[in-house]
Amino acid sequence: MGRIWNDDAKYRAWLDVELAASETLADMGIVPAEAAKALRANAGFTADRINAIEREVRHDVIAFTTAVSETMAAAGVAEASRWLHYGLTSNDVVDTAQALQVKQASELILAGVDRVLQVLHRRAHEFKYTPQIGRTHGIQAEPITFGLKIALWFDELQRGRARFAAAAEDMRVGKLSGAVGTFGHISPEAEERICEKIGLKPAPIASQVIARDRHAAYINALALITALCEKIALEVRHLQRTEVREVEEPFAAGQKGSSAMPHKRNPVTCEQICGLARVVRSNVQAAIENIALWHERDISHSSVERVILPDSTILTDYLLEKTHWLVDGMRVSPERMQKNLDLTCGLIFSGQLLLDLSAAGMLREQAYKTVQSLAMTAWENGDDFRVMVAADPSISALLNPKQLASSFSLERQLGNVDAIFRRVFGQ
Repeated sequence: MGRIWNDDAKYRAWLDVELAASETLADMGIVPAEAAKALRANAGFTADRINAIEREVRHDVIAFTTAVSETMAAAGVAEASRWLHYGLTSNDVVDTAQALQVKQASELILAGVDRVLQVLHRRAHEFKYTPQIGRTHGIQAEPITFGLKIALWFDELQRGRARFAAAAEDMRVGKLSGAVGTFGHISPEAEERICEKIGLKPAPIASQVIARDRHAAYINALALITALCEKIALEVRHLQRTEVREVEEPFAAGQKGSSAMPHKRNPVTCEQICGLARVVRSNVQAAIENIALWHERDISHSSVERVILPDSTILTDYLLEKTHWLVDGMRVSPERMQKNLDLTCGLIFSGQLLLDLSAAGMLREQAYKTVQSLAMTAWENGDDFRVMVAADPSISALLNPKQLASSFSLERQLGNVDAIFRRVFGQ
């Protein structure tokens, strides 16, 4: 990913656009065919030479065209360099070439997303029926399975992939419509043919630059993907706490967790994921602020994009790889999950008991009051909720032992796991 954004790759993309333009214009009889052939055969550059010229002329595209012209002269075909950059303005090249770089970056990110989807699919099915306590507000609520938790991540990432693929497709556009977008020097047909030659679509309309709402949506799509990476990592961090100990991030042989405390196994990669996701999110603000430019163009967006496009794609690629590593290797303790499920001696079934009492004839308000009173006493005193419920005459008058057992049935609570998995993963 990093190589897509280095100077050599950027200038190579610029040259690809320039050569596609000269060849297309030659096909249309505007540029001499021999000049286009000479440009294809001899045009080159070194990033060092371009950067050296830019330090003097303080214009990157002029520095680029000057350096390429020097290579043409060195090859003895200086005359052909007259047709380099013919009919184009700087941003015809820069914006269109940037779309080529974004296209390459997007392919890597989609591959990374697909790897994470695959490992989420596998581990969700691995723990499909592994019971775990669900928590709301950080407090035990009702039973779930660990597979359902992972399936939720899978479902969210599928949407993230679709959003990103759409944003990447919106970025797959070029423009070669001139200094203010009016096609003053080459025709719309030429733009269409040049874009087709390099695998892009022409923007329907542009000023000197492609409208930056596309770029803002793209960065936002990256931020949403990394927000899910953070969501997964944050959950593992919580479940790794000593008091919970249901899941741990991988801990390698020879790894050390603390300089002072040899017993520590800290969720350091999870914390890294959570931290770096913030950086991608922060770039969304800058991308949105790039949308409003003066009239047909200024360059206040340009310096920003030199930071946020490489950083956001590189970080997203990195965080996807770290998230794959985390999910693939996370250590799961079904035994600890079961122990935590049993921690409250049945309090987590209070909702089902409330419904069963209501169905058996007790007014709902009375049922709620009865169940809550028993639950609060059990909570405060550490008593066995099941035992207290079975001993309450108002409850036993309505529910026999078999019905009470059903109220506290884990299988009953989790009876729709298969149906949920069919919704998420299909048949």
